[in-house]
Amino acid sequence: MAEDDNDSARPPRRPRSAREAIHPDRPPPPPVAKRARNHPVIAYLSGLMTFMVLMIILVGASLYVGKAMFEAPGPLASDRTVTIPSGQGVRSISRLLEREGFVERGWMFLAGVAAFREEDNLKAGEYLIPASASMRDIMDIFVEGRAILHRLTFPEGLTSQRMIEMINADTVLIGGSITEIPAEGKLMPETFSFPRGTTRQEVVDILRREHDRVLAEVWARRIDDLPIETPEEMLTLASIVEKETGRADERARVAGVFVNRLRRGMRLQSDPTILYGLYGGDAWDEFRTILRSELNAPNNPYNTYQIDALPPGPIANVGRAALEAVANPSRTEDLFFVADGTGGHAFARTLEEHNRNVARWREIERERREAEAAAEQEAEQAADEEPAAEDGETGEAGFDPAEALRGLDTSVD
Repeated sequence: MAEDDNDSARPPRRPRSAREAIHPDRPPPPPVAKRARNHPVIAYLSGLMTFMVLMIILVGASLYVGKAMFEAPGPLASDRTVTIPSGQGVRSISRLLEREGFVERGWMFLAGVAAFREEDNLKAGEYLIPASASMRDIMDIFVEGRAILHRLTFPEGLTSQRMIEMINADTVLIGGSITEIPAEGKLMPETFSFPRGTTRQEVVDILRREHDRVLAEVWARRIDDLPIETPEEMLTLASIVEKETGRADERARVAGVFVNRLRRGMRLQSDPTILYGLYGGDAWDEFRTILRSELNAPNNPYNTYQIDALPPGPIANVGRAALEAVANPSRTEDLFFVADGTGGHAFARTLEEHNRNVARWREIERERREAEAAAEQEAEQAADEEPAAEDGETGEAGFDPAEALRGLDTSVD
C-alpha cells in the first residue's frame, strides 16, 4: 500500500524516445489470491447447518403427511358405538380403536393425540362414532365428552319407594342397588339424562340436590300471606296438589282451595292423604276406591278428614309446577272441588253448590258403571256365540272397556 502511495506521488516519467511515448508501460499483473484454508470448526458448523435444514424439511414433511392421515376419512362403513372404560390410558384406547376397526393404525392415533397434547383429556363413556370418522374426529369426540346420554323419566307424583325401584331396575346404571329409601318428597321427579358408567347412587344424589335447589328457589318467590310457615309445609301441600290433579290448568286453583281452607281453619279433606296413610309407598300402584271403613279408620296420621291442617309430611315427590302452584295459588273464593267426569274438577264456593256437583259426579259414576256392565255382558255374549277355534288356531282376547274408564275419585267433601 505504501508503494502504491509512493507511485501515485511520483511525477510521470518522461519518455526517453519516441518509441516509449508510443508504447506506454505495461500495467502490473493482479495480485495472486490466497488459497482459503478449511478450518475444522467452520467445516463442522457448515455440516451441522446442512443437517438441521434437512431435518426441518423432513420433520415438516412428516407432520404434513401425518396430519393429512390423521384427518383423513376413517374405515367405518356405518355409525357404531364404542365404550371407553374409566381409567383407560391413551395407549389402551388406541389399541381398542384399532382392534374394533375404528382406526387402521392405532399408533398413529396415539401419535396424533400426543401431538395435540390431549393425552390426559380423553373422557370415558359410551360414544357414537359416525361413519368415515377420521382419527381427529374421534379424538375431538372423546375430548369434548360427547357421550351417548341415556334417559330415565320419573313422573311427578311417584313415591320415593317407586323411584328407587326404577333406579335399581335400570340396566345401564352401574353399582349396587339402593337399599335405603330417601324420605318422602325429597327427590325431584324429572327426566334424568346420564352417560353409561353413571352409578345408581349418583342418580339419587343428583335428584336430591335438584329437589333442594328447586324447593329453595320456589320458596324464595312465594307470596307473602301464605298460611304455611316453612318450605317443608309448602312441600307437603304441593304433594297433595300433585295427587289431586294432573292438569296444569288446575294446579293453581286446587292449591287456592286448600290455601283458603287452611286460612279458615277447615280440614283439607283430601282423598289421596287417606290412601297414603294406609298404603305408604304402595299407595299409587293401582286404582283404589276408598271404602267407608278406610275413611273412618283410626290411627291414620295422614287422613285429612280426621286431622286439622297439614299431614305430617309429603305423600309423594312433586315437580316444580306443583310447588309453584302452592307458592302462588289462584286468588279464588273456592272452598270445594270434585271430579267432573272429564279428567278435571268442578269447583264451588259454597257447600250447597258443592253438593250439586257431587250429585252430578255420582250420576256420571252410575252411568259409567252401567256402561261397563253392559259392555261386559255384550263381550260375554259375543264370546258365547263365537265358533270354537279350529285346531292350530287361537281366538283373539276381548277388549275390556272397564280398564279404559278407570280413574281415581279425588273429591273434597
